[in-house]
Amino acid sequence: MLVEDDHSISEMVDHYLTKEGFEIVHAFDGEEGIRRFQEQAYDLILLDIMLPELNGMDVLKIIREKSKIPVLMISAKDGDVDKALGLGFGADDYIAKPFSMIELTARVKAAIRRATQYSSSEPAEHQVQVIRVHQLTIDIDNVSVLKNGEPLQLTSTEWQLLTLFAANPKKVFTKEQIYRSVWNEEYFGDQNIINVHMRRLREKIEDDPSSPQYIKTLWGIGYKWGEF
Repeated sequence: MLVEDDHSISEMVDHYLTKEGFEIVHAFDGEEGIRRFQEQAYDLILLDIMLPELNGMDVLKIIREKSKIPVLMISAKDGDVDKALGLGFGADDYIAKPFSMIELTARVKAAIRRATQYSSSEPAEHQVQVIRVHQLTIDIDNVSVLKNGEPLQLTSTEWQLLTLFAANPKKVFTKEQIYRSVWNEEYFGDQNIINVHMRRLREKIEDDPSSPQYIKTLWGIGYKWGEF
């Protein structure tokens, strides 16, 4: 579903993504987006931030109350505040206007691929099916995380980040390696996306996100799973 009030952008995206094999459902304001979201299931939602009737952030909050569907935010503002706000509300990715259709298509496919991996119940061969570390129980087979016995609601990207580190506890990952592993794309130095997702993940799994015990920061290098 594409929620975008600019009809020329909607037509351009529809034309390109249809050629790529996607079927597009359109909504032209926030309230219509919510109605269409409630009417049927989608593989991904492209959501503009600046919308009439109900803005994109409010739409995203309503969606996240009911679904983990991948959401890619679109905005004419390319500032860090917009990115942090969009991702902090539970978006999976962000693209700024004006964007190339090649980049948009790559991000759409990557987000759907991550969500498919997240929902799959088949564990990778190299992964341990259940990882228990202190308060966390990470069940890779059933795609679930418990903290002190209580389930955590992770986005598909947060799940991919968590299992990347937990399944490779002795490995140090640079931001470039993280981006390639989780986003399945070449890394172009956009650290903000990784930083925001990492902060959100830490807020969910850590007792004190400012002093993390599970995912450690190695300044100037990257991140690694804590030593327990």
